[in-house]
Amino acid sequence: EKPLTFTIKEGQLLSKAVRDNGIILAVGSQQRSDTNFQHAVKMVQEGKIGKIKRINAYVGAPPTPYDLPEEPLPADLNWPLWLGPSEFVHYNSQLNPPITIDPEQNEQFWGAWRWYKELGGGFTTDWGAHMFDIVQWALGMDESGPVEIIPAGFEDTKYLTFKYANGIVVTEEPFNEQHSKGVKFWGEKGWIEISREHLLASDDSLLPPNTKTIEGDYETQIPHLENFVNAMKTNTEPIVPVEIGHRSCTVCTLGNIAYDLGRPIKWDPKTETFVDDAEADSNRLYHKSYSEGYKL
Repeated sequence: EKPLTFTIKEGQLLSKAVRDNGIILAVGSQQRSDTNFQHAVKMVQEGKIGKIKRINAYVGAPPTPYDLPEEPLPADLNWPLWLGPSEFVHYNSQLNPPITIDPEQNEQFWGAWRWYKELGGGFTTDWGAHMFDIVQWALGMDESGPVEIIPAGFEDTKYLTFKYANGIVVTEEPFNEQHSKGVKFWGEKGWIEISREHLLASDDSLLPPNTKTIEGDYETQIPHLENFVNAMKTNTEPIVPVEIGHRSCTVCTLGNIAYDLGRPIKWDPKTETFVDDAEADSNRLYHKSYSEGYKL
């Protein structure tokens, strides 16, 4: 599942472990198996909208400190085991709602743990793992990443900003009625915007002949699951191998580290290290200590 790991160091070690042991590991970034997303990326990579000037990723807010009220612990729930290596927080049913809740009627079916910094990465990693993955793919940066990250609110920076070595700037902006969770690529000759709900462009010639609207999330996942099964059967690479999942997750986590520090950070995507920044090196999202009984 995405985001692949909680810390960047975990992703580095997981990638190495997969390769050292010859394991087939596929990451659940199913948008790469969606034909609309594939088309949008193709238009960008083939230069159909010209040289890329900037990119908007509509993702959402970073995590917040845990503030849910404590509730009585269910008798059949082993809370320390549920928390695993995560930082301890007291129990609240919103963190792990019962499976009887209908996901179509109640968003909290998926669990609120992801919105709190002690347990997850907020929208930055939850939807960012999907949308920044598309950005990385379109830019040909699958095994690289940004070189500078500036948090929203720093000086005159309005949105979380990622700068790449090639000069392209990516901004994370809130999704809304006008822009659902997705990515918009701005080029010198036009633009193209892709989400799970729509595929839009500055000119109809940029759109496929038959733009398909997907009615259900599960339909988009079927090709992705088929790809994974085929990879296992044939011992070949899945469409999203571990390194790609790790690099896309790293982009998101770098954003949250910049938020944590409240200032810009510089990153070397070749060595996967911060540039002369001891404070960032010691950030809990780069590498962390674990609760008793767990180690890395």
